[in-house]
Amino acid sequence: MAPTDVVSWLLDTDPSLRWQVERDLLDQPAEVWEATRARIPHEGFGARSLDHQDPETGLWAGGAFFPAGFFDAPENLEPPGQPWTATTWSLTTPREWGMDPAPLVERDTAAKLAEHAHWEHDPSLPYWGGEVDCCINAMTLANGLWLGADVSALPRWFLAHRMDEGGWNCEWEDGSTRASFHSTLNVLRALHVHEQATGGSPVARAARGEAEEYLLRRRLMRRASTGEIVGPWVEHFLYPPRHIYSAAAGARPLPRAGSARSADGRRRPVRPRRAQEDGTWLQRHRLPGAVWFEVDVPVGEPSPWLTLQAPRGSCAGGARAEPTARSGGVADHSSITVSALRANPPRPPLGEGYCAGHPCAGALDHIPARPLHGITTPDADRPPGGPRCSTPP
Repeated sequence: MAPTDVVSWLLDTDPSLRWQVERDLLDQPAEVWEATRARIPHEGFGARSLDHQDPETGLWAGGAFFPAGFFDAPENLEPPGQPWTATTWSLTTPREWGMDPAPLVERDTAAKLAEHAHWEHDPSLPYWGGEVDCCINAMTLANGLWLGADVSALPRWFLAHRMDEGGWNCEWEDGSTRASFHSTLNVLRALHVHEQATGGSPVARAARGEAEEYLLRRRLMRRASTGEIVGPWVEHFLYPPRHIYSAAAGARPLPRAGSARSADGRRRPVRPRRAQEDGTWLQRHRLPGAVWFEVDVPVGEPSPWLTLQAPRGSCAGGARAEPTARSGGVADHSSITVSALRANPPRPPLGEGYCAGHPCAGALDHIPARPLHGITTPDADRPPGGPRCSTPP
């Protein structure tokens, strides 16, 4: 495949990807990419996903986060990978594709799930109120906003469950007091969708700004204590990423990503894996587990999704890609670059130096950061339970 063929190759894909190519890479008129995006529920991946929804209950695979009866089978107690077929995942994926929620709204999905969906962790908890896992609750917040459900309790829940470092960790139930890259990124995404949909609040924007600082001070991929790579997964380019963090994925929701000085004073820039000579990006990793159908290529093959989402374009002045509520939180990935990841100067002190117009600009000037961690709400008193996703420190 010659480099000049990459765009044609990307256009010859499912509508869920093609519309983003038309908008982000080709700068097509809105009527062009909007028409392509409107096809998602009616053909290809979107239509296939909708076909698996139970019309009576609104559920996928009969369960909220796991398929119905999953834990009844002994062999599932230590599976090779989590199944990705239950309701929360089956909502998250088309939302992230930018699918119009209208077909799901017409099916009264939000109300059906409020009645029939029960968290496997604790069936007494209302589905749209979330449960105890940060990553699960992040998906629930974004999915609920997408469908018009009442998820107003979840932003307060996130404020009450922040770590002192400014981020989040799904293992807080096991006593962890350290933030997690994975959990923090997932919550950041959800809070951004919430802000786009509702306008947010000064307190929520301040919390999001501090969580961004948590990642930026670690240069998106390194331990604050030693400056070493936090784990091999930060350089894994994979699609679909599910809840997994990578340095490139971490850069997209942030106002500016770049190099910073480590504890020993040396500059260590973020260095995501490079594209192939033909301009494509390879699938580097796959998460095991049952799926309804495959949406990308095996490991080692050129991935259209990663080629679209990889750093590219220009990022003058620290500008960032902006997801929008109407697209379910899908960002314009075309404005993030490898050079921006490598060459931006260190971040200034907390609360200062945000690029013009950034919603966190000035938010920390009049809101104390640490008292946010002490906010208590009825949602903070949920019963204990184990984590459902991997959360390295």
